[in-house]
Amino acid sequence: MKEFDAIIIGAGQAGPPLALRLTGAGMTVAFVERKLFGGTCVNTGCTPTKTMIASAYAAHLVRRAADYGIVLEGSVRVDMKKVKARADAVVAASRDGIDRRLHNMKGCTVIGGQARFEGPHVVRVGDELLTASRVFINVGARASVPDMPGVHDAPFLNNRSMLELDRVPEHLIIVGGSYVGLEFAQMYRRFGAEVTVIEKSTRLIAREDEEISEAIRDILTNEGITIRTNAECISLAPHEQGVEVGINCEEGEPTSIGSHVLLAVGRTPNTGDLGLDTAGVETDARGYIKVDDALATNVPGIWALGDCNGRGAFTHTAYNDFEIVAANLLDGENRRLSDRVLGYALYIDPPLGRAGMTERDARATGRRLLIGRRMMTSVSRAIEKGETQGLMKVVVDAETRKILGAAILGVGGDEAIHGFLDVMHAGVTHEVLEWAVPIHPTVSELIPTMLGEMVP
Repeated sequence: MKEFDAIIIGAGQAGPPLALRLTGAGMTVAFVERKLFGGTCVNTGCTPTKTMIASAYAAHLVRRAADYGIVLEGSVRVDMKKVKARADAVVAASRDGIDRRLHNMKGCTVIGGQARFEGPHVVRVGDELLTASRVFINVGARASVPDMPGVHDAPFLNNRSMLELDRVPEHLIIVGGSYVGLEFAQMYRRFGAEVTVIEKSTRLIAREDEEISEAIRDILTNEGITIRTNAECISLAPHEQGVEVGINCEEGEPTSIGSHVLLAVGRTPNTGDLGLDTAGVETDARGYIKVDDALATNVPGIWALGDCNGRGAFTHTAYNDFEIVAANLLDGENRRLSDRVLGYALYIDPPLGRAGMTERDARATGRRLLIGRRMMTSVSRAIEKGETQGLMKVVVDAETRKILGAAILGVGGDEAIHGFLDVMHAGVTHEVLEWAVPIHPTVSELIPTMLGEMVP
């Protein structure tokens, strides 16, 4: 049995920086990864998809060239093989960089293979037994396969296999109208595919406020994407043209036939083959590892970071998990998950930047609120760029004067939202941001104006 000071399982966004901090403190670390360094973000998430979204945006902008007074001859053609090659190159560079850093890290022993607990602090990887007083689980999550009729009888894609396509589908049907599905929907529509989005709920991205959901639907339908909500009878069946997808048993066309189907209906944690029961580590009904406010599991000396703990499904939350654990273990701090102000983005074009609570969630607390809104059609920067779709919104506690949440659906929204995030993290009142002097012309300059126009 090989003894280490710490074992890290999984090379997602929390694992490698944690290894650097631990080895920097003089600890020996066994780093276990069964497949690809970088986790979901680098290999099948943010890195490849946002690279491809950039290619899709370029195609879209070229098609709009005449709107800006630019005359192009001929039609726009997308070379999907080159699009894929560009994304693959970006992914490989990032993944290889992580690989090299870990293998060259003094005090870190990289071990390839499947990790499985044989006790609270004993992990088997192939023929090797490892032991350490501290074990950190960072195994991520994968695309869920829903239990729907025909799902095992017809071919389908997930976010991983979708990235292997090197041609544009004739008709891409996407089951799931949330973040992953909508990004792929707009991307492939801009590449030239016919696209249909099928969502079981009454509206897209139902966790957002209704006006945001409806604005996003308008953006997508304006680009020719077909949206079917209230889909109560989703099913898959083989068809000579690809796949037949059942949609609704009561109204509208009951089925849609596509050349390809993407299932984008949530994530499942990669915890089922770790032997967590042997270690005594508790999970919830969906397989997510239960953690406390400091990321510790119920077993002393075992922590869970990143997507597998169900406390955040983003690269930045996984990295923040690392920051919390490292600060508490090595710096004598008392950082907590509950102090985190959650922010995230939907990378359609224009993007949605979100921070904190929605209006719906804030009203459910019984607070007295102030609401501010501003359409992007009144934002100079958006007008000048010819990209005026969307709106911005802020929710403020009327008594404490603190910002509870904000949304910016519009050009630059994924960047401008950080003004709200910073003020919310600082815990100051909205007047601090309202009396700032932002640069003109920017999207952010309308934030103080919107705060000054809030109404109950």
